[in-house]
Amino acid sequence: MARRLSVTVERFPLAADFTIARGSKTEAVVVVASMAEGQIAGHGECVPYARYGESVKSVTNAIEAVRDAIEAGAGREALQRLMPAGAARNAVDCALWDFEAKTSGRSVAETVCATPPRPLETAYTISLGTPEEMATATRAASGRGLLKIKVGGSHGDIDRIRAVHAAARGARLILDANEGWTADTIRQNMLAAAAAGAILVEQPLPVGQDAILAEIPHPVPVCADESLHATSDLASLVGRYDFVNVKLDKTGGLTEALTLVREARVHGFGVMVGCMVASSLAMAPAVLLGQEADIVDLDGPLLMKADRRHGLVYSLATVSPPISLLWG
Repeated sequence: MARRLSVTVERFPLAADFTIARGSKTEAVVVVASMAEGQIAGHGECVPYARYGESVKSVTNAIEAVRDAIEAGAGREALQRLMPAGAARNAVDCALWDFEAKTSGRSVAETVCATPPRPLETAYTISLGTPEEMATATRAASGRGLLKIKVGGSHGDIDRIRAVHAAARGARLILDANEGWTADTIRQNMLAAAAAGAILVEQPLPVGQDAILAEIPHPVPVCADESLHATSDLASLVGRYDFVNVKLDKTGGLTEALTLVREARVHGFGVMVGCMVASSLAMAPAVLLGQEADIVDLDGPLLMKADRRHGLVYSLATVSPPISLLWG
């Protein structure tokens, strides 16, 4: 039977507006690649991200461009040469992992995890807003032990940090600025983060404007997100960052992400595994990757009105590994 690679676009309304330093959105728009042969099909989901020059059209076109090669038998290793890192390759790479698992009868977890995968504590995101709005959202998240707080507004971040800290009821806080701080504000904001007991500050400065991180104290560890895509980026981050945030939509799939995590450890970085806002299909491979991470932020489906069928099981604070009906 002939292999068939197909691509579809799906939309998931969000439970509430999702706001970061770069703007807001009301739905998750995802692209799904599917590899099928006979009755067996593997699937992978990605999120085109405008910050990285991606659109739904560019991602679907990129997947279509490798259709012939994939249908002719190109596998994951060849895919790393056929496509650059990014959302399009992520969808195809994860579809191939899923397809291989279903055809071989050997789960992805058996291949990539040293021990049987376990439920992981995941961060839960509080969107950027006024200090009062963010404090209210933080109180509504009572019972979650790890909160990711979006900051990076043009002003008022110290007030936001203080308001969230007062409302957090002991939860550990990650502050994510999404490149929204500046050389003029970072010192004061970092001191406020330390005073609030934050455990991590994520991507405080714009890509290309972060050299100052090698010169100033880190009262709270600093994590690279937008500054890190693939393994080749790691060397340039040494001395500036303490952690790296590994996302499959940046690495271009699980294949490269596994290498990136290993090499990040060699360079002395702590590892966070994160996500875009997407369904459980996008989170599933990341949950397996996160088995070896220090921090996991895989709350995408919790931000949507409804997840897809056979979605991941979330408790108040944890996410469980995927079942085969979903992925892997």
